[in-house]
Amino acid sequence: MSIVTYSTQARIATITLNRPEKRNALSAELIQELMAAFQKAELDNTVKAVILKAQGEAFCAGADLAYLKQLQHFSYEENLADSNRLKELFAKIYGFKKVVVAQVQGHALAGGCGLATVCDFIFAVPEARFGYTEVKIGFIPALVAIFLIRKLGEQKARNLLLSGELISAEKALELGLITRLVEAAQLEAAVNTFTRQLIESTSAQSLALTKELIARVQDLPLAEALDHAATMNAKARATEDCKRGISAFLAKQELKW
Repeated sequence: MSIVTYSTQARIATITLNRPEKRNALSAELIQELMAAFQKAELDNTVKAVILKAQGEAFCAGADLAYLKQLQHFSYEENLADSNRLKELFAKIYGFKKVVVAQVQGHALAGGCGLATVCDFIFAVPEARFGYTEVKIGFIPALVAIFLIRKLGEQKARNLLLSGELISAEKALELGLITRLVEAAQLEAAVNTFTRQLIESTSAQSLALTKELIARVQDLPLAEALDHAATMNAKARATEDCKRGISAFLAKQELKW
């Protein structure tokens, strides 16, 4: 049985972590299969959004114990290659041209919390706990720190990364780490409804360009950021989606994307 499953329906790809007996812990194989699943969704022109979910009690409990034992014997070069694989997965999801919604039905810890962090939206059950616990085992939350600082700002990220504290889903919502709290019985329906409404009410080209803009301008000085935004604005105006959207708006026609 595959440890990552992939399915599509109504322009939505669902990628599911399927190691419930291991609390969906990260391993080299799981990272490889996740990357392959996202590449598949990227190449499928019928897919407009992705839902990332998991089977079992935990969303993702971080690194697999057997995996951690292996890392103790890696050379620097092996550790760097291994770290780069997770880096590529996080970068793929964060920079993905299609919207990614995380459906968090249980705890998301360490690398598993990082996996949720790089998604565009996170829906979680009230019972879920979140935490970047790496410092508690002598490790560092190196990769996710880059994305968390962008998402929450330095001080909030600093508090979470340095303490290794587990926080409630309610606290995660308060901090802006997650998007919405939903009771377990309604979680799947809420995620599906939100994702369907999003893809029906927004342009795929606009979503892709807006995600690119958000990722790019944070690293630029103000003047360069504004120049880049103006360039993106001009690029967006030339798209077929923009022409179609403006025509419908001017004609006062309802538009479903």
